[in-house]
Amino acid sequence: MKLHYTKMDRIAYLALNRPDALNALDAELNDELWQAWRDFSEDPAVDVAILSGEGKAFCAGADLKTWIPKWEHATMLDARRNAASGIGGGITRGQHRISKPIIAAIHGHAIGAGFELALACDIRIAAENAKFGVFEVRHGLHQGDGGLVRLVAIAGTAVALDLTLTGRPVDAEEALRLGLVSRVVPADQLLASAQDCAQMILGNSQQAIRSAKETVLDLIGRPLDDALRLETINGYSSVGDFGEVRQRLAMFFDKEPIVEQGPS
Repeated sequence: MKLHYTKMDRIAYLALNRPDALNALDAELNDELWQAWRDFSEDPAVDVAILSGEGKAFCAGADLKTWIPKWEHATMLDARRNAASGIGGGITRGQHRISKPIIAAIHGHAIGAGFELALACDIRIAAENAKFGVFEVRHGLHQGDGGLVRLVAIAGTAVALDLTLTGRPVDAEEALRLGLVSRVVPADQLLASAQDCAQMILGNSQQAIRSAKETVLDLIGRPLDDALRLETINGYSSVGDFGEVRQRLAMFFDKEPIVEQGPS
């Protein structure tokens, strides 16, 4: 198995498991990820996922030994078929509308397609030794699996152009300054920090969390008036019969801890 996929206490753990290849994405790993993301999306027992990499790196990109030959003689029809699935098991494109939160725990290299995979996650936590980069341009290519789209959305046009046109490496501290990651932690605290983040998410209303993620994705690229209208419709319609809201408010006023039961 090139992917370790486990579940515990409402958290799904996906760990890329090609350490000898720095977890480069080949067809087999991509297929395993596709199945895991689909299972995560459909399993009511899990509400948050943590994506990480075994060994020395998060992900060193696409496996160039197999990826380049596949596309060297590809046709436009091949490209059109690929547009439905993307890389990274579909969270870059194809399964990118999963409404449950996905946290990336990043150490070592997250470069090329590995950078695109990290950007496709909702929250990115980096170890101090993490390194990011649009290294595709060093090989005569550029991003094709959401990397440009998400770089612009997350960090802005200037940063997207800087990193893409130079292909330069970005360390964890600069990634934090650019808004590419949410926090930087010592490497030995990376998984624990991701788990702490997951627990914070699990303490909230999962119905609200999923509606919020769906709404954020729907807001991208819309005119202001349309975006404001969509936010208010989704925000006020996501609460259903207000049963959970009343329960949470009662616990809040009584200073009682809230035990999240998951979406109904």
